[in-house]
This record gives sequence, structure tokens and C-alpha cells, in this order.
Amino acid sequence: MNPLRLPLGLTLAGLSLTVLACAPAEEGQDAAATTEVQLPDTTGSAMWAYLQEVNYSETWTLWPDKGELYPGTQPHGMLLTTYLNDAALGALTGGAGSMPAGAMVVKENYMPDSTLAAVTTMFKVDGYNPDHNDWFFTKHLPSGELDNAPNGMALEGRLAARTVTWLRPGTITCSLVSSLLATSR
Repeated sequence: MNPLRLPLGLTLAGLSLTVLACAPAEEGQDAAATTEVQLPDTTGSAMWAYLQEVNYSETWTLWPDKGELYPGTQPHGMLLTTYLNDAALGALTGGAGSMPAGAMVVKENYMPDSTLAAVTTMFKVDGYNPDHNDWFFTKHLPSGELDNAPNGMALEGRLAARTVTWLRPGTITCSLVSSLLATSR
């Protein structure tokens, strides 16, 4: 028997394994879609890493009817671009009275000349801060470092607000913002 010739059964079995190993993902799926990214913990560094991993500015939806670089007001930037993950978008466009756990809103804050000044986030975490709607927030500089309050405290943690009112798609107001509380670790 020629040592380079394999029996037909072994040849077919090897060919079948090769085809299965190289087969593409099922229709409608790609390799990236089959890998679920874990939500971040409640630290500024974890939030920044998560935002970079999911590439929010390319994969999330702009706030409805706002677009990029819409006029802002203090204390945010003069120009804003706001992104919503799927959970936040579904709640906003579906008319929900509140955002579900896992909802994220990312607001890019720009200077009048369209230079990025900061990236602020709101992340709804079930049980994180029940007295204030369970929101975790961060404010990062464009470099990814956490911004600091005038007293030197890193801007990550809890936002104390009495109410969050959803008026209509495209509008959110936080009234009676009273203080920033340090993150409990």
C-alpha cells in the first residue's frame, strides 16, 4: 500500500472535520455578536474600559432627534452628543417611566470650538443607590482619566437627585440635584 494514500473513509472524515471547523457562524450571526460583553462594575476605570470595549460611539444609538453636537447648557458642555445603549433606548422610545437596570447614557461634552472636553456617563445598577434611582455616574477627561470636583474628589459614584422626569423622547431633566456623594467601595 502506498504510504501517501489514505483509505477513503479516513479522507472523508478528515475533510468533514475541516469543513465543520472552518464553517462560518450561523446565518445572521458573526463572531463578535456571539460574545457577550460583561457590564462594568461601579468604578470609573471599569466604566471607561467598558466604553472602549463596546466602542459606544460606533455601536450605540444617538439620542433621538438630537444628532451630534447639539447645543448644551451648563454644567454640561456648550455642544453635546449623547448615546444610548439598547436598554436605555428601548425605555426612552417605548415611553417607560424609568430606565431599567443595565441602561447607559453617555454624553460627550464639547467646547464651543467642538473640542471634546469630557465624557459623562449614567449607568443604572439595580440596588446601587435605591434612594436616588440606582444611578452610577462618571465624568472622564478625553484621556480616560476621571475628572475631579473642585474639592479633589474623583467624579465617579452617586448622583443625589430627588426626581428624574421623562417628559418625552428627546428630553430628560434631573431636578433638585443636591449633592455628589462619594462612591462607597
